[in-house]
Amino acid sequence: MRVELLEYTPNCEKLIAAGAKLCYSNSGIDGLLDNLEKDNADKFLKMLLSLGHESPIEHASFTFGIEGVSRSLLAQLTRHRIASYTVKSQRYVKEGQFEYIIPPEIENDEKAKEVFLKTMENDQKAYDELTAILQNKHKEQFISQGMEEKEAEKKAEKKAIEDARYVLPNACSTALMMTFNARSLYNFFEHRCCERAQWEIREMADKMLKLVKEVAPTLFEKSGPPCLKGVCPEGKMSCGLSAEKKKIYLKQG
Repeated sequence: MRVELLEYTPNCEKLIAAGAKLCYSNSGIDGLLDNLEKDNADKFLKMLLSLGHESPIEHASFTFGIEGVSRSLLAQLTRHRIASYTVKSQRYVKEGQFEYIIPPEIENDEKAKEVFLKTMENDQKAYDELTAILQNKHKEQFISQGMEEKEAEKKAEKKAIEDARYVLPNACSTALMMTFNARSLYNFFEHRCCERAQWEIREMADKMLKLVKEVAPTLFEKSGPPCLKGVCPEGKMSCGLSAEKKKIYLKQG
């Protein structure tokens, strides 16, 4: 898995502090960013967070590039609706030899891994066979309609892989770009850094959190699973590792 912070709002903590300054002082928009050196900006920011006033945090955004994650993760990720996603298309990009993600529990079990790898091999074979069958069918149709052979070949492949992709597994690797505002990231980290999140998306969330802490340490100082702020909200389903999680996440960055 590869996770990179591609872009983010410059001086994001200062910008959010300016929002706090606007809300809680007599400052107008003229000179709103004045006298917001780091110490003063941190003061406003911490006050904002202590009050639970999160709307000004939405003015900062962060864009990530992600590679080597599964389509299974993608299905979980897009449940976070207040974000923007751009994903490698299986309609337009042919999976000549698709890469896949092996869950650790399968990787570490010889018999399970054997079954898994055989399934991936069969999926690839089925995808290739379906693509060839459909491509030949569509090519003939396009040529019969008067299309040149070269153009018919190209168009037929695109049309074929639209349907052949239905046999590709959740394990199939993908790449994406996504943008969150900081408030949405708070919510994302609460849900996906939690031990009850699935291993793959939790690993991605931890990598994302480490990256944003490097550029906005005060803003994300206490970000992570919800148990960092008090009692675990999972009740009987709690992992029971609250103390360990506090040691890990409150020392990050």
